[in-house]
Amino acid sequence: MLARELPRIAAAADRAGALGLLLVDGAALAPVEATYGPEAAAGVQAALGRQVREALGGSLGPADVLAWTGLGSPELVAVFTRPPGARDFLRRDLFRLCERLEGRLRDRAARIGYPYLRRAPLFALGEAVGLYNRSRGIEGQLRRLLDEARDDARLRLGLLRKRRRRELLDVLLGGAIRSVYEPIVEVGSRTVFGYEALARGPEGELESPAVLFELAAECDLVFELDCLCRRSGLEGARGLPAGTRLFLNFMPTAMRDPDFRGDALRRTLERIGLAPADVVFEISERESIENFAIFRELRDHYRSLGFQIALDDTGTGYSSLRAVIELAPDFIKVDRVFVEGADRDPPRRELLRALHAVAGKIGARIIGEGLNTLEELSVLGELGIPFGQGWLFGRPTPLRADPSVRA
Repeated sequence: MLARELPRIAAAADRAGALGLLLVDGAALAPVEATYGPEAAAGVQAALGRQVREALGGSLGPADVLAWTGLGSPELVAVFTRPPGARDFLRRDLFRLCERLEGRLRDRAARIGYPYLRRAPLFALGEAVGLYNRSRGIEGQLRRLLDEARDDARLRLGLLRKRRRRELLDVLLGGAIRSVYEPIVEVGSRTVFGYEALARGPEGELESPAVLFELAAECDLVFELDCLCRRSGLEGARGLPAGTRLFLNFMPTAMRDPDFRGDALRRTLERIGLAPADVVFEISERESIENFAIFRELRDHYRSLGFQIALDDTGTGYSSLRAVIELAPDFIKVDRVFVEGADRDPPRRELLRALHAVAGKIGARIIGEGLNTLEELSVLGELGIPFGQGWLFGRPTPLRADPSVRA
């Protein structure tokens, strides 16, 4: 803890005459303790500490200190002391070091919070520099530098959020979303039944749809991003092979999109060369569980227009079976966690068998996700599960108008 290091810091500052402080605010990790307890919180804090220490590397001298403040919030502080001949570090390099560390933590945020946080934590960083006053105590001088660093961290975080929102708006305004398509294959014939449209952002940090939607949630732009992803998925499906289906990811808020209702939607499909019967709207179980009534309204509306509905991520939520029964989708996509290794794991096979039996009772068909091996595919065939999806059949690519693609 920082308090235990005060004598050491005071001695080093007295010799050097100047000190700098770099603060990492780990408040974004606080929910871990509230949900998972102190041991989990200690684990993610330790992961943050390792990343910071590795990033600082040779910048930490023998007299410098890296410690937690211990003030009720997971704040990690590096205190640097530098003599007159080495103060360029405090004048210029500390600022650059803060920026470099900020980038590293942004890149590794998801890893630090894993497996407890669904969204990558956003860390605030700040720095402050001061001359050491020998006539005053070290505690008060450090407190002043900590306050300055916290102010700097808040300012930097605000600027970072503004920049991230600007980057997302550039994607939305420029329509910079493309779609790739992953085949869904009939298990028996090993021929392509359909393609799931998967959104991708511009190359770089925003290419991942998970990152895009996390940022959109932070900026309150999820609806706008979802609209753009749907349009991209449809536009990229021109030339869909005859007899195959387009599986299009879909959020319940899509019902508020005037371009995705009634005549407007029919005109869009006609322009692309698709009919409602060619399209399956794929909705996450996690989203549908939040409000079954809204989902049923959405399901009934689009079914009346000729579309079908798939329930995605089945098995990952706490109310999976209730979602299946309440929503009665046309397709049930079983999450990859229950498919991967099913050839070696009897409990997984039995769960797949049970879901397949339930699907038959409500007129739905199962799609096993995450197929990577022929052995897993064979298990689906043995159980009578009709469809499979995964990298066994190829990585997602721009759509090819080739109905002869095989596993």
